[in-house]
Amino acid sequence: MEYDKAELDSIKDNSIFIFTHKHADHYSGKAMREILRTKKNCKKFTQWKTKKLEKFSKSLPDFNVKAFKTKHGFSLKHNSYLITWHSKKIFISGDTENAEIIGRIKNIDWAFVPYWLLLDAKEKNIEVDAKMKALYHLYPNQKIESEIPENMVVLRKEDQLIEIPY
Repeated sequence: MEYDKAELDSIKDNSIFIFTHKHADHYSGKAMREILRTKKNCKKFTQWKTKKLEKFSKSLPDFNVKAFKTKHGFSLKHNSYLITWHSKKIFISGDTENAEIIGRIKNIDWAFVPYWLLLDAKEKNIEVDAKMKALYHLYPNQKIESEIPENMVVLRKEDQLIEIPY
């Protein structure tokens, strides 16, 4: 993954970084080291530090993180996360391969999912109970054959911004 310098410069102090796994299309060690060196009080949590993340999240007002061990065939350890922020439920699936975990969570405000997770949910008749969905991990020329529902945002560019009001 490549990051625009202006995008990295725009990161604010006290930011929290939560990673599902450390593949290069999700994580840049070089960029992360630069951020932690130049920004104040930033915190980084990888899939190996979920207990620390959950403990840290309880110390913040109106913020909680629950980690779920999920499978990604190309990673030794992978997590998906349910973030509750000002009563908003935000599910980050990472690159998990199956929909069982997300199918057990109800009343999600935003679900960030790769396209194959929605295919798996459809094949297994699992409902993804989310008001809004952000679809990612589309290949550059990949077309979506069906109509895109109003409650779905297709993330095709790295600099797309989603605002979640509370």
